[in-house]
This record gives sequence, C-alpha cells and structure tokens, in this order.
Amino acid sequence: MSRRDEQVARIAALVEDGSLSVACAESLTAGGVASALARGENAASWFRGAVVAYDSQVKFEVLGVAEGPVITAACARQMAAGVAEQLRANVSVATTGVGGPDPEEGEPAGTVYVATYMDGRTHAVRHEFDGDPASVIEQSIDAALTQLETALTE
Repeated sequence: MSRRDEQVARIAALVEDGSLSVACAESLTAGGVASALARGENAASWFRGAVVAYDSQVKFEVLGVAEGPVITAACARQMAAGVAEQLRANVSVATTGVGGPDPEEGEPAGTVYVATYMDGRTHAVRHEFDGDPASVIEQSIDAALTQLETALTE
C-alpha cells in the first residue's frame, strides 16, 4: 500500500468514526484529490464528490468565489466553503494555485493554496513547491490530503 493510500485509509477511518461526509473543490489538481479519496474504504458512504473548477468562471459561478484573483488564500477558503454547501458535506478541502511553468497573477510557479472547511470554519495554507508542473500537482495532492487529515484530527 502506498503512503498516499495509507493516508486515505486513515482519513476514511476518521470520517466514518465521526459520521462525516467529505467533498473537495479542485483547480490545479484537476481531480487528483477526488481520485485519491474515492479509493478510500467505504468511500461511497462518506465521499460526497468533487467540483473540478479549473476555469475561474466555474469558481465564481458554481462555488461562489468572489470575482478577482484566484491564486489566493481567500479563493481557496471560498472554494472549500462553496463545495461543502453545494454537495452538502460537513468537511471539505480545496486547492488552487500555479502549477507552472510560468507565473500567474503575479505568483511564481509552485505557489499553491490549500484550504479546509469543517464546523463552519475555513483554514488556508500557502505552499511553495519546486519542480515541473506534474511534480507541483503531486505535491499539492499530498498537501491537500495531509491538511484534510489534520483538520479531522484536531
């Protein structure tokens, strides 16, 4: 079992123990977090689904993100809250950022925001990852799963 699969197994145990439901909103990770969560034990009973909001308009129109820059902590928090509301989940995680290779919105490649939503509160963390776009995406998926697990254990 991979390290990621082990982490998802821990997340699955935590949400089942707490009778929680999970959703995710993803931009640069393009469904990678959802794919990992869907492999969790009994995912059909706790994983509500995901919104892949790669385009900014999807963030604004579907997730209720305020129009403006999308590579921000505020956007990540709004994505997490928006997907929880849309999919009726009580826990969520969201990702937004710059995979690269070029900067966007004045942020360098590798800048990623991950946010969690739980109990009506959001928490966002800024990451600065190195590597090519594929590496940044993989690191972002890992960061999202780690932040989700941390939120569930606090």
